[in-house]
Amino acid sequence: MHVHIADDHGLLRQGLTELLKNHDPSWTFSESGTFDDTVATISADMPDLLIIDLRMPGMQGQESLRAIREALPELKVVVLTGLDDKSTILECLAAGVHGYVTKSSASEQILTAIKTVLSGGVYAPAALASIHRAAESELPRPVSASSIQAAGGPASAANPRFTARQMDVLRLLAEGRSTKDIARNLDMGVGTVKVHLSAIYRILGAHNRMEAVVRAGALKG
Repeated sequence: MHVHIADDHGLLRQGLTELLKNHDPSWTFSESGTFDDTVATISADMPDLLIIDLRMPGMQGQESLRAIREALPELKVVVLTGLDDKSTILECLAAGVHGYVTKSSASEQILTAIKTVLSGGVYAPAALASIHRAAESELPRPVSASSIQAAGGPASAANPRFTARQMDVLRLLAEGRSTKDIARNLDMGVGTVKVHLSAIYRILGAHNRMEAVVRAGALKG
């Protein structure tokens, strides 16, 4: 089990690592303090579990979480943050995270949340436990090949499945736009764009933007 801890406070990362090591000494860990560093690390290391704060530099809340879930659908994601308002919790659950825990929670509660998520469940604060299923119904759904074709994007019988947001990024990528230009055009953070680019590269089997554009173009028709 490999766990990535993403938080801009080093002491929290250290404390959480020690807590989880005591729970299971066989687990391995990596960490980051910004969203861009998180994207780079999890794209390369492919951890089993991501524990992430909502307020680190470069993080754009629900948009960033949704991008991670779309890019790495097998990755378990737990939000650990100081925010405890219901709207934020529901937005995170709607973005597809598997668990939400506040930093004021006891160590035992944090461990319970992580164990619940790793066993295939969804963990929400007690006040929201009865309504988290409503949030789950809002999870993003992949766009089918036929939908992509109807929208004028690349599609074929063997076309991989992109989400609508990934198609937006791919369209601008094909226009030669830089990562910053794509971010401005789509009103999202640069780090979030990088998550989508990582997913596009993986789906197309590409190693860089030029190769991704060429492979996407070969799918047309």
